[in-house]
Amino acid sequence: MQGQQGGVYLSGTQFSLKKFRVIHALTDTVISGFNGTNIVDDSGNAINGLGLTLKANTVVGGQFDGVSLTSGNVICYYA
Repeated sequence: MQGQQGGVYLSGTQFSLKKFRVIHALTDTVISGFNGTNIVDDSGNAINGLGLTLKANTVVGGQFDGVSLTSGNVICYYA
């Protein structure tokens, strides 16, 4: 269950530099980037989220030190 610490709603091309643990896409969303993640590729390198497309109602968990959007609507839940 998420949301105990609150969160922030982002839409369009907004960004936030807070620390998050979950990104919940409310609509089809394109993330232009995120920082400080613990999500890695198959070589162990942290990914930066560039161009990551999330379908509506997709939830991604991890550590995120900031999220920026190209389009869409998300709720980012604080870590």
